[in-house]
Amino acid sequence: MARKFEIPSFYRSPIVSTIKAARRSADQMKRDLSPTILDLGPVRFKIARHFGFCFGVENAIEIAYRAIAENLGRRIFLLSEMIHNPQVNADLLSRGVRFLISADGRELVPFEEIGGDDVVIVPAFGTTVEIFERLEKLGVNPLRYNTTCPFVEKVWTRAQALGDRGYSIVIHGKRSHEETRATFSHAQLYAPSVVVRNLQEAKILAAFITGMRPAAEFLAEFADRHSVNFDPQVHLSRVGVVNQTTMLAEETQAISDLLRDTMRQVYGEQSLAQHFADTRDTLCYATTENQAATRALIQAGGDLALVVGGHNSSNTSHLVELLSQHCPTYFIRDPQQIEGGELIRHLRLDTKEVTETRGWLPKKTGPTEILVTAGASCPDRLIEEILLIVAQIFGAQQRLQSAVESFELRLRSHE
Repeated sequence: MARKFEIPSFYRSPIVSTIKAARRSADQMKRDLSPTILDLGPVRFKIARHFGFCFGVENAIEIAYRAIAENLGRRIFLLSEMIHNPQVNADLLSRGVRFLISADGRELVPFEEIGGDDVVIVPAFGTTVEIFERLEKLGVNPLRYNTTCPFVEKVWTRAQALGDRGYSIVIHGKRSHEETRATFSHAQLYAPSVVVRNLQEAKILAAFITGMRPAAEFLAEFADRHSVNFDPQVHLSRVGVVNQTTMLAEETQAISDLLRDTMRQVYGEQSLAQHFADTRDTLCYATTENQAATRALIQAGGDLALVVGGHNSSNTSHLVELLSQHCPTYFIRDPQQIEGGELIRHLRLDTKEVTETRGWLPKKTGPTEILVTAGASCPDRLIEEILLIVAQIFGAQQRLQSAVESFELRLRSHE
């Protein structure tokens, strides 16, 4: 049985919880990735099979709220955002928690002001070895309320295993992201390490492996993305790949395939295993499930898609990337970004800016089909509120309640 976390009830949703429970009960092996259909007449929601809070997020939230309850009257700090969800972070701030570091790594509170009587919570992304050591020197135990996701720690363990076997480590991730900063810091303890953002950068790395690019250009090309004293002529002769756990699965696979083929080209098939470590993908289960469920959404088809999550959420942005190739897709942070059927505010991934789109709902005679999913750090409550708002636009609030009741009946039938 899956572990039950103690998280505040205001993050939960009766509607979404009922739907998820009914799907779990009918498909305990998670083999059915088809979306959940809520047919409300004029609007038909197709909701992804997997979305919302994952194990690591619920674990982090449980620990953070426990830290608050156990330390009344003491100063409580979060190293950075707990997760990439503005509602969760805002609630923690409202309870007196302060952030020490911004998402891009800037100190918001000087570490010299922190003492042994203060509480510091490590976020779900983990943190760097250097910050762990700084906190310990200040008399703070960073492991007391360490919410680092177990799947992030699994990547660190995989990096150590690669280093122990003499391989350099290629990290597929966003160098400025908190998780990749932490993974890079831990990986370079074990082996020479370099970060690649995407397949294009992996191709550049491959050019250094084959000698198509001179080694002298490496340091400039991968400035601030390689470990100290990284020597491409030596350290790119044996490599293994790990990743930021929220990256696009197919891109990580493409990068691994490219580097494997490059090593085969340079060293031959018989020597391939000596030069490329055939590691399993280190994406977390939630990232994999959510992306697979999103592909099933695409197959089901719809007039448009709503993707809900923090605008700085990596795993959510990849769901947007997938859907936007097939239908108009709106990346919204919360229900307040929907202003009736005429206006929606959403993030554009290409410009990284919030824009307004008018007439976002199509004019059609039949039912409007809306695909719905959310990132791993999005509370179910937000999904419920968005379903209610859109149902109200179509005058279908009562039908929504009836549709949910049908899932309650299904759930009872499986008990």
